[in-house]
Amino acid sequence: MNGLLNIFRRKKQKQELPKRKIYCIPGFGADDKIFTNLSIDNAELIFINWLKPLPKESYKNYVLRMAEKIQEPAPVIIGVSFGGMVALEIAKTRPVKQVILVSSIKNTDELPGKWKLIGRLRLNHIFPIQRIQANERFFAMANKRLGALTKEEQDFANHYRRIIDKEYMIWALNQILNWRNAEVPANVVHIHGDADLIFPIKPLKPTHIIHGGTHMMIMNRAAEISAIINKVVKDVK
Repeated sequence: MNGLLNIFRRKKQKQELPKRKIYCIPGFGADDKIFTNLSIDNAELIFINWLKPLPKESYKNYVLRMAEKIQEPAPVIIGVSFGGMVALEIAKTRPVKQVILVSSIKNTDELPGKWKLIGRLRLNHIFPIQRIQANERFFAMANKRLGALTKEEQDFANHYRRIIDKEYMIWALNQILNWRNAEVPANVVHIHGDADLIFPIKPLKPTHIIHGGTHMMIMNRAAEISAIINKVVKDVK
């Protein structure tokens, strides 16, 4: 009888394990909705959506403000695209148990060469970015590069393009083009698609490759990404 009670107690304790908090940072201009299709076992996803940059705010101070929502002393962070770059910057400011990058890059060497050139020549300050961003014909080209394949995905991406805060857009694009990072923590997992046209896979060294995955795979390949994250998080102590 006592043996059966002990088994019941252990089973109950296992079922009542507290959910692990996982902090999620979306990609450029997006919000928590891009994580909708993820299915992470026994986890509470806490979303850190983009803040509006303050006048003359440094990138470091912006990163610290983004990190204020993190309560754990050593968190697990998932960062998508630009969100992954910010996750790595957060990891410079505090201990982090695990950084999981999706469709992102780890250091300056992985930033596409033409992007570095645009940043170095400050061409992003010359091009009428706001007018280009508002051009509907631009949407079709941008969706192709993003990997938004279905009408639902295209409508989703177009929605963010229409509502994006212009000050944030100009600021964030400048941070991406001029990102300088050489530090890559040992506890980084990098999930990348080999059909990503935003950050082409050729110069990258991801730990996991999603074959046929585009830059939008956080939504349309979420089951495969979830399986990888579940395995990774399960092994994190």
